[in-house]
Amino acid sequence: MNKKIARRLKIKAYIRSKISGTAQKPRLTVFRSNCQIYAQIIDDVQGKTLASASSLGIKDKMTKTEQAAKVGALVAQNAKAAGITEVVFDRNGYLYHGRVKQLADAAREAGLKF
Repeated sequence: MNKKIARRLKIKAYIRSKISGTAQKPRLTVFRSNCQIYAQIIDDVQGKTLASASSLGIKDKMTKTEQAAKVGALVAQNAKAAGITEVVFDRNGYLYHGRVKQLADAAREAGLKF
């Protein structure tokens, strides 16, 4: 396994030992690939995804950070539709920088609290 991936997985395991989503305060997790970014809100007690959003449906020509901001706003909108206002943020082992930070900021601006 690649050193960078192994490092991220180690950090992810540490974070997940500390963070868990409940029905009252679910977990907002982020997955970032080279081309896309995905966000989902998960209730870990039931093991269900309550809301999600990704950059797959975005057809506009924009940078990856702009896509991340759009996904953050979209996941917040989907969360509000599901009746969720407060979440726990799980950066999934990624640095809180760039696309991950942009997604989190856009979700906060759209009304999610974390």
